[in-house]
Amino acid sequence: MTTPFLEAISISKVYPGKTSAGVKTTTLSITQGKITAIIGESGSGKSTLLKMLYGLLSPDEGEVRFKNERVWGPEEKLIPGHDAMRMVTQDTDGLNVFAKVWDNIAVLLPNTNVAAKEENTRQVLQQLNITRIADKQVAYLSGGEKQRVAIARALVTKPEVLLLDEPFNQVDTSFREGLQQDIRQVVKETGLTVIMVSHDPVEVLSMADELIVLKDGEVLEIGSPKTLYNQPQNLYSARLLTGCNVLTQQEAAICGINTDKDYLVIYPEWVKPTKSWTHKDWTIKQVLFKGSHEGLVVEKHGVSLRLINNQPDKYNEGDKVHIKFERYLAFPA
Repeated sequence: MTTPFLEAISISKVYPGKTSAGVKTTTLSITQGKITAIIGESGSGKSTLLKMLYGLLSPDEGEVRFKNERVWGPEEKLIPGHDAMRMVTQDTDGLNVFAKVWDNIAVLLPNTNVAAKEENTRQVLQQLNITRIADKQVAYLSGGEKQRVAIARALVTKPEVLLLDEPFNQVDTSFREGLQQDIRQVVKETGLTVIMVSHDPVEVLSMADELIVLKDGEVLEIGSPKTLYNQPQNLYSARLLTGCNVLTQQEAAICGINTDKDYLVIYPEWVKPTKSWTHKDWTIKQVLFKGSHEGLVVEKHGVSLRLINNQPDKYNEGDKVHIKFERYLAFPA
């Protein structure tokens, strides 16, 4: 029988208060050599779960096991956190702002083998594409550059698991995708296991191999980004991963769709406008330029829908159009 790589066995962590917070009894297994993203709304327990997996928090019940050995909590370990893991948050205050990038990274390695120390530092600088700023003082770096240095510091000691808590919040959108690609390449080349917490659907859909959906401290579903995007098992996941249209039964009927479920979910890309039909009973209320495409807001009898138009400049505000629904999902309350 294969030993699980990293697993949580019936762990829970509950914070007292009027509203429940923390993580309810949870069992899950993390796949080695993959990127797993823990997603959920604010207060869903994402960071709490991440910290328990790392050993920064001790569960009230249950235990976390890494390669079949228990992960010790802060009450049992002088320096909290498992030795084979490293965590990076959006806070880069741990960097020495008066030192160069090279020194911030190399300082974590012993001087017993100076040649190996230099080689490992050089390697991680290349992996994170920050060789060009190796001699730059950290105080003069941008937020995105500091985040790359923080991740490089975590990687230089060659951990088996890298935990990222909202790692890209300080990174400009234009540079975020490049950093994500670099991390994916590191995973591919080294077999590193990455566990990340995020609230950004675009981020996790393009970066993660597996998603864990949390709601109010409970795991709702686990699956690949593609599966959970196209076939979510609940309304919460659909709302979390997409900018979807959510309609009640009555609103769905106005759209010509009858359902016995409480809510209908329609992704913007599943709605197609056309001028070629006789029943043009929808009015275009807004045309939003998105670069390669447009976002349209259409309305009929008080029901508004957001949809994507891949033919910019074809429609104007006030145009009457017919709407075709290519697909929809139905969920109970």
